[in-house]
Amino acid sequence: MAQEWGKLSYCERKQVGAIIVKGRMIISDGYNGTPTGFENFCEDDKGYTKWYVLHAEANAILKVAASTQSCQGATLYITLSPCRECSKLIHQSGIKRVVYQVAYKDNSGLKFLEKAGVELMHMPKIEA
Repeated sequence: MAQEWGKLSYCERKQVGAIIVKGRMIISDGYNGTPTGFENFCEDDKGYTKWYVLHAEANAILKVAASTQSCQGATLYITLSPCRECSKLIHQSGIKRVVYQVAYKDNSGLKFLEKAGVELMHMPKIEA
């Protein structure tokens, strides 16, 4: 489902999707993109990602923060392993397990989560 959700992203460089599950129920979802009220263009004229683009996991966590739900003890399914900044959000939100498809080039986010006691699971995409 995270993979399908990522297809909703307007970003051209990478389309990333995230789903947060708690008690076998999806409590949030997200994909990388611009904040609400901004144009749906993630890259500038030179092809660089704009600084204010939100990552998929950040979008999903922020949706939970604006609801009556809690991420405490939840699982995050994501198509690309989290960066350093998002790893801090994941840990602080109470997510206890992260399942990712593709490893990001910088693995410092995964190392941080591992040190924080978050369970990590690499589940590569299976080609049909």
